[in-house]
Amino acid sequence: MKPLLIVMSAPSGAGKSTLCDLLLQEFPEITYSVSCTTRAPRGQEEDGIDYFFLSKEEFDRRVREGLLLEHATVHGNLYGTPADPVREAFAEGQSVLMDIDVAGAAQVREAVAKLPPGDPLREGFVDIFVEPPDMEELRRRLEGRGEDAPETIELRLRNAQGEMDRAGEFTYRVVNDDLDMAYRRLRDILLVKSGVL
Repeated sequence: MKPLLIVMSAPSGAGKSTLCDLLLQEFPEITYSVSCTTRAPRGQEEDGIDYFFLSKEEFDRRVREGLLLEHATVHGNLYGTPADPVREAFAEGQSVLMDIDVAGAAQVREAVAKLPPGDPLREGFVDIFVEPPDMEELRRRLEGRGEDAPETIELRLRNAQGEMDRAGEFTYRVVNDDLDMAYRRLRDILLVKSGVL
């Protein structure tokens, strides 16, 4: 498999994390890009595995020093992708999966477009937007999680509409109406892009 820089974005509740988990289980040559964030850990999340949990001051320092491939504010918290681990993984022949919001994806797309022709990150770049079948289903999924207060769900739904309005910026779109079918579509995109199919 040719190394890919896989950028996946979706509204909260669209099922992106589940699809990412399935990819990582099937393809050991894909490594997950651990983002950093200023938000508090949720549930069983662990520092350095799910995210690097940083103070706002530390996050700002990394932005100033150019250590992040992208960064954005999402739901009032800061998120970013450390650049060095991405390059290191590519150097080892690994693909990198980035699970980021649409603003972060736009920053990565812009950064990759500025790289010289032939750069492995540019050659292997693939961006995919995962979307729910419709907003009603998205509301049902968010409420079904039982994690968020009603006002947080409303905020996520408002943000989701804005994110879905930007879905056309992505090269590929996968509607997660049926998990098995959505995963097959996602898998086929990556296998074609990596030269396997």
